Amino acid sequence: MIKKALLFFVLFYSFLHPVFAQPKETSRGVWVTVFSQKKALYSKKAALELINLCKEAKINEIYLQVYQSGKAYYNSVILDQSKYREMLQKDQADPIDFLLKQAKENNIKVFAWVNLLSLGQNTDADIVKKFGKGILTRDQYLRPSGKEKPLESDKYYLREDQYFLEPGDPRVARFLIAIVEEISKRYPLFSGFHLDYVRYPMTVPFIPSSKFNKFGLSYGYGKKNLEHFSSLAGIDPLNGLKTDKQCLEWDNWRRQQVSSLVRRISKHIKLQNPQMLVSAAVVPSAERAYASLFQDWPLWLEEGALDYVVLMNYTPDEQLTKEMVRSALAQRQKGRVFVGMGLFLMKDSLSIFQEQYEIVRGLNPDGIAIFSCDDLTPEVVSYLAKTF
Repeated sequence: MIKKALLFFVLFYSFLHPVFAQPKETSRGVWVTVFSQKKALYSKKAALELINLCKEAKINEIYLQVYQSGKAYYNSVILDQSKYREMLQKDQADPIDFLLKQAKENNIKVFAWVNLLSLGQNTDADIVKKFGKGILTRDQYLRPSGKEKPLESDKYYLREDQYFLEPGDPRVARFLIAIVEEISKRYPLFSGFHLDYVRYPMTVPFIPSSKFNKFGLSYGYGKKNLEHFSSLAGIDPLNGLKTDKQCLEWDNWRRQQVSSLVRRISKHIKLQNPQMLVSAAVVPSAERAYASLFQDWPLWLEEGALDYVVLMNYTPDEQLTKEMVRSALAQRQKGRVFVGMGLFLMKDSLSIFQEQYEIVRGLNPDGIAIFSCDDLTPEVVSYLAKTF
């Protein structure tokens, strides 16, 4: 009788206090880059090996990179096909088609991972050839992102060494929407899209608003974006931000440009296929993402523009992981939150990865994703197989 009463108490208390509930994963994903040593995009054999690896590690979602640095790693008619032709050399057949069919047969979802605003170091990207370098975002000194034309003050901070498109330039949205629509039509077996680099460039340290522009770098000063804002607000962001209100107006404008891009892309994806899911890789600190990168991902969840986000929680620091993930999961009432783990930072120490994985699982996110497939050693695969 006492045992029954105790069992009832434990079950009832666990219901009221979910912290006692056992961790439960429903989604486990992995990122597969175009630079992967496994070369999943370059042959049927490699694609099948990836599927088998996922089955063994009990991974049920793949984020397959198909657009990176302005280059198409898929069968495109609107972008240069040189990378795609390299993919065809082994089997003379599209390995993406093969991978998608194999994944479907094995109940694995595959998402088209697209790097939206970053061009890497590719200044010969199709969009730059078409519109010129005026399509790039610039800092308050009118320099494109990257390490061009360093200033004396540059020695005090780090600039992201990649070229970024200007989301406030209408030509950028039209170009990227065309790419997403093309992928969706050409490969209907994709389960959805995974959006990456949907933000302004990152700097270290970061400034919390344009009020502090003289102490660091801030982006969004692309020509078209400046012209559009100035015509609507009657303010020149380069010289006319005199009050806190004007600074906030300019900052909100830049956030709106990024958010508008996400909304428009998501809308076009859903119109093509309402069953497709749309996610985004995001900076885990919502406050930093909002203030310095103009990436308002909690709003995207709240509006339904995204089905879920994947936190880029790339750190071996366990306490930092706890703090960032706990804070981010507070946004979960707005939408699903997955946690991305940087296995590449811990691949030489399985114990560190295991400890962090258990911490993340214990916080009960909606899913966990691992960066990247190249770091799935036999030891990691064996561990993952036991924990799902």
